[in-house]
Amino acid sequence: MANDKKKEKKDPVLAIVPKYTRGDGTALDNVNKIQNKKLKGGIKRREKQFQEAAYKAANSELLLTEQGGFLEPEGIEKTYQLTQRALGKEVDVATSHKMFNLDLKFGPYSIDYTRNGRHLLIGGKKGHVAAFDWQAGNLACELQLRETVRDVTWLHNETMFAVAQKKYVYIYDKTGTEIHCLRNHIEVTKMDFLPYHFLLTTIGNTGYLKYQDTSTGQLVAEHRTKQGKCDVMSQNPATAIMHLGHGNGTVTLWSPNMTTPLVKMQCHRGPVTALAIDHAGTYMATAGLDGQLKLWDLRSYKPVQEYYTPTPAASLSISQRGLLGVGFGPHVSIWKDPFRTKQTSPYMNHLQPGSAVQDVRFVPFEDVLGFGHRNGFGSIIVPGAGEPNFDALEANPFQTKKQRQEMEVHSLLEKIQPEMITLDVGMVGKMDKAPIQLINKEKKEAWAAANPVEAKELKFRARGKNSSSRRHLRKQAKNVIDQKKVDLIERIEKDKKERAKRRMGNEDEPATALDRFSGKKRKME
Repeated sequence: MANDKKKEKKDPVLAIVPKYTRGDGTALDNVNKIQNKKLKGGIKRREKQFQEAAYKAANSELLLTEQGGFLEPEGIEKTYQLTQRALGKEVDVATSHKMFNLDLKFGPYSIDYTRNGRHLLIGGKKGHVAAFDWQAGNLACELQLRETVRDVTWLHNETMFAVAQKKYVYIYDKTGTEIHCLRNHIEVTKMDFLPYHFLLTTIGNTGYLKYQDTSTGQLVAEHRTKQGKCDVMSQNPATAIMHLGHGNGTVTLWSPNMTTPLVKMQCHRGPVTALAIDHAGTYMATAGLDGQLKLWDLRSYKPVQEYYTPTPAASLSISQRGLLGVGFGPHVSIWKDPFRTKQTSPYMNHLQPGSAVQDVRFVPFEDVLGFGHRNGFGSIIVPGAGEPNFDALEANPFQTKKQRQEMEVHSLLEKIQPEMITLDVGMVGKMDKAPIQLINKEKKEAWAAANPVEAKELKFRARGKNSSSRRHLRKQAKNVIDQKKVDLIERIEKDKKERAKRRMGNEDEPATALDRFSGKKRKME
């Protein structure tokens, strides 16, 4: 023990290594009991690789200067009893400015944040739309569309956003100028954007799930869900699979490559009202009109935990560090570690008096939760919600104009094709061990299913001897006269004359080959 402490003083990384180790390290003690030398050597090499990987991971953690922290109660204190007013007195001035409330009269409001958490987009049902840098307080644009707005979403960055209006989906730039009108998307109620594929996904009253490529302007896929009206949709950030919540209590998983759902789960006894998926793509939270809040493991499609909400939840959101935000009625409830163990009380609570909560979103890389309600928009502080260390090449909250332009070009060059969206992310790169005959057969069937008209034209039919083509060839053969055919005709005529002479009684002449063949045939008969 003393030697271990001396080593930790010399190398501080060793104190962090147990955080990344696999197991308690007793595997090497039992390896010496194995009689097979080859197996023993393999296990030792593997354990050594695990130890080196853990040391490298602990060493790289020294570069992460920021640390995340949660509220820690003392004694009989409860974290959910702490109000935002009391919390604002204890934090610094910059953090206290992130707590605000906008009183607007065009709600209920739908909200969306950019991937770096810097810009906010709000859309009121009565036609009010605004986009601004919420941290600096700079308003980019504000629109009064004078028609119903059902949902809003940012596209690849803060320069463009989409608005689902009364009939069609419209795309605007950051100045509020209308760029496009997507007339293929009719009566849309929910939208989402896949940043790595540049796909805008929509679902609405018609029950059609549509994928629109915003870089080329093409409609990539259009699937009929056969589940009727749908207004609950969320994407899996890890796999880009779309999750839809339907009125019969089911949740279906979709990709643009399949016309039928990849997975169909019966989650609630009533209509699904809200849906959220964590950033690792491992867990899913669903809320239904039956008052149940269920947490699911997407690896086994089985429920992990079940909770009860006094009022059916209208919106769900999962933060980067695993906090679950639930908006029901005028309440916003935040739960800590809900997927691991059964929680008896929430982490934090917030009440928006006299106004029902419509949409709840955690801000990326910030300990802030934004929510749209009937009378406007609110922002509260949730310690421990955001990831403290960000990847500047992935999503930079402090990016400049030049960095944004370069990132836009790089993301277009590295755009992933829709055909790569699969339920199993580990499938790409694997070897297909099936026989070549089976692979060719599957390719031919897939091509025939995708091109039914061409496959029907290329289908060859076996024809008989009396086909029109064969008759034409025989007719052509009769009209061709060459020396070989002339000799054959002369020999046949000569044989006919000889047979006629023999019939007249001239039996002294020898029989020809044709006569001998005719005689054998008569004998057989």
